[in-house]
Amino acid sequence: MNTISKNNELLFCALGGSGEIGMNVNLYGARGRWMMVDCGVTFADHQYPGIDLVLPDLTFIEDRLEALDGIVITHGHEDHIGALPYLADDLGVPLYATPFTAGLIRHKLEEERIADRIDLRVIQPGERFKVGPFDFEFVPMSHSIPEANALIIDTPAGRVFHTGDWKLDAAPVIGTPASAEELTAIGDKGIDVLVCDSTNVFNAEASGSESEVRTGLLETIAKARGRVLVTTFASNAARLQTLGEVAKETGRALCVAGRSLDRIIKVARACGYLKNLPDTITPDDAMRLPRNQVLVVATGGQGEPRAALARVAEGSHPIKLDAGDTVIFSSKQIPGNEVAIGRIQNLLAGRGVEMVTDRQAHVHVSGHPGRPELAQIYKWLRPRVLVPVHGEMRHLMEQARFGLAQGIPQAIVQTDGDLVRLAPGAPEKIGNAPVGRLVLDGDVILPADGATINERRRLGLHGQVSVAVAVTDRGRLAGTPQVRLQGIPVEEERAAFIAEAEDAAAEAVRTGGRDRDRLREDVRLAVRRCVTRWTGKKPIVDVMLLEI
Repeated sequence: MNTISKNNELLFCALGGSGEIGMNVNLYGARGRWMMVDCGVTFADHQYPGIDLVLPDLTFIEDRLEALDGIVITHGHEDHIGALPYLADDLGVPLYATPFTAGLIRHKLEEERIADRIDLRVIQPGERFKVGPFDFEFVPMSHSIPEANALIIDTPAGRVFHTGDWKLDAAPVIGTPASAEELTAIGDKGIDVLVCDSTNVFNAEASGSESEVRTGLLETIAKARGRVLVTTFASNAARLQTLGEVAKETGRALCVAGRSLDRIIKVARACGYLKNLPDTITPDDAMRLPRNQVLVVATGGQGEPRAALARVAEGSHPIKLDAGDTVIFSSKQIPGNEVAIGRIQNLLAGRGVEMVTDRQAHVHVSGHPGRPELAQIYKWLRPRVLVPVHGEMRHLMEQARFGLAQGIPQAIVQTDGDLVRLAPGAPEKIGNAPVGRLVLDGDVILPADGATINERRRLGLHGQVSVAVAVTDRGRLAGTPQVRLQGIPVEEERAAFIAEAEDAAAEAVRTGGRDRDRLREDVRLAVRRCVTRWTGKKPIVDVMLLEI
């Protein structure tokens, strides 16, 4: 497979984020060199027992580290920066990010105690910088986090506009995104390839302005009778600014619950944002105030079990909510989180708490572009080729169709691992890169479908039996076998089952030979057959053979 671009070629390969939402990793190749754009994570579900974070498998570029020149980060969301604390040190290349994003990355690197080993270079919004054969320029865009940027990537073979995550917002609360005139001027200079966010391509309406949410939140909070808790994404500093203003206007003290919120506020203030955010009070102080004088902002709107909202709902957090209090979900429900969010909402409902989501009031706007916004950026930039990213296959296919219908001459749908030649000529898939998932298990990074996780899945599905058998040097049974169970469904008949399993193990030894490996396997099969007769399950059976 040709994986080193020729002098006149521009290559693209997503190692994450194409064909899925989350874990964004994009590679650009020119003149034999590579640059990575973003390096994110996704969050684990029931497929990965005991796992919180899922990381991209970067084998393709790790095998070509001598050709990798750096990593450019578009913005500070976890699905764009979350893998850096675990993978950046091994990659060993400089990171390029604007001040706010760099602040978030630096904090993560410090937590992992590797900040002194990573070359983190701060680039000002709108600043141009050159790395190898690549010329980059950050283009400020609106999104649900400060300093979201698109990238202009100039190469000898072509010019790319990589949107990152974005939306159009005529009245942003924080930051100044590129104007229509500025984006039109970028298009006037010529854009060969538009690599574009596909998340909201099915939305017929534009996402709406962050400033519009203020009215909905103000109306909802003003009529609330008791304590009010608003849960939102910690990274949405503009929403924090809005909630601070609403707290002042409704005569409520502002309390922040969640370490990630504290971190965002600290980094945002260091970068000149949230200067007018009112001073916050502690949860203990909040509980001493009259119920109608408190506004709590908390993490956990996606149902995260260890986040502040989950602990509030369970009654294990210093913030207590009761009948007549209100929880406002000022965030979009991410697909896949329905069960976790439903669990939290059921707990809150059981306490008599009233809940408001974006279905009941205008308390949230998305940070991704709907169809009108996509059509507008196509008009401004006028690319030759459209490459949809940041979406599942249905999102990628729909944006390709929509872009062609809007007059873009060419579109190519690629997914993780597709090696695409973007220029010269028509875009074309020319090969495949190995892709996959890794998991962070404690402090260890493992293959997502490797032996450890597969074994854990089997343990969860079928349970485990441990058998200890003592034999003489002639292979005869010495004493009674011992059986221990985990996760075997014999609760009311446990003692009877264990007795029968121990008899089965003893019989296997009595009828077996002197070969230790064969004897161990005979015992394993005999005990597993016993479990299957009793339960229909085929558990993991571990046999310890002790010679005395």
